[in-house]
Amino acid sequence: MLSGLMNFLRACFRPKSDQYSHTSLDTGGRQDGLLWYKDTGQHVNGFTSEQQTMSVDVIRKAYQATEEGFLSLVTKQWPMKPQIAAVGSCCLVGVICGGTLYVANLGDSRAVLGRAVKATGEVLAIQLSAEHNVCIESVRQELQSLHPDDSQIVVLKHNVWRVKGLIQVSRSIGDVYLKKAEFNREPLYSKFRLREPLKRPILSADPSISVHQLQPHDQFVIFASDGLWEHLSNQEAVDIVQNHPRSGSARRLVKTALKEAANKREMRYSDLKKIDRGVRRHFHDDITVIVVFLDSNLVSGASSVKGPNLSVKGGGVSLRPNILAPCATPTEAGST
Repeated sequence: MLSGLMNFLRACFRPKSDQYSHTSLDTGGRQDGLLWYKDTGQHVNGFTSEQQTMSVDVIRKAYQATEEGFLSLVTKQWPMKPQIAAVGSCCLVGVICGGTLYVANLGDSRAVLGRAVKATGEVLAIQLSAEHNVCIESVRQELQSLHPDDSQIVVLKHNVWRVKGLIQVSRSIGDVYLKKAEFNREPLYSKFRLREPLKRPILSADPSISVHQLQPHDQFVIFASDGLWEHLSNQEAVDIVQNHPRSGSARRLVKTALKEAANKREMRYSDLKKIDRGVRRHFHDDITVIVVFLDSNLVSGASSVKGPNLSVKGGGVSLRPNILAPCATPTEAGST
């Protein structure tokens, strides 16, 4: 199970370059990684040599092993490509096994459940993931408590809170320049190097993991990077999915967010799309979305591992059983 999940997590750094996978890097080498894995029970049976089923411990170990694997890659490539030390990724993972949904997160991506309320007919938004962005006061307090001797552990820079004035997330895969002293030195670009020696890791690769027993009234889950949530609230995103046809749901969310970004800049959506990708980073963050629709009939009988537990669609694209899907949607912005 652990070895299998490690392979799935590698998608955070090696997204498939097919028509359904789009990612983009910002100037700091950051990449948003969202990963959806549909477990029909056959994968569980395939990894019984380590553990009999999915668990929080398995997911945590997979994150740890993925982090160690990337650290090994950085160590090997440092002499030739030292800037790889400043490459990092948020990573949001959803795993369904035996009717249980596990959501694990590093960074500031988010998973939101749409749950139907029988009495009113409404579909309510329920956030499933915890975020690690220092714009959140509790995240700043956590860092400050871990580094009580560093008054500059979190800095307000250009009206944005950043860890050491450099990065907004407090947890990630990679970003080893803020985890290992040997990678926070020349020839790393000076903008990434700290003034004082790095005595202990500043960032963490320990994910926040939540466990949810799926219910028949659970309709769908939206997995998205922070670029979506900067422009849409949880309930707004859920309403958009609920009030439109399933096909193209992820694309529709991205387009709505881009229209909001354009409105905030007092420009037209069509004009925003014409802007070069590199320049577009000044107008909005990258946006990656997947919508997973839950089949209530299958969820209600999910105790069996003999067949699929879910009916899955990502952005209106039907996924075959047992498929690893690095989760992104084709967008008008071409990986916004």
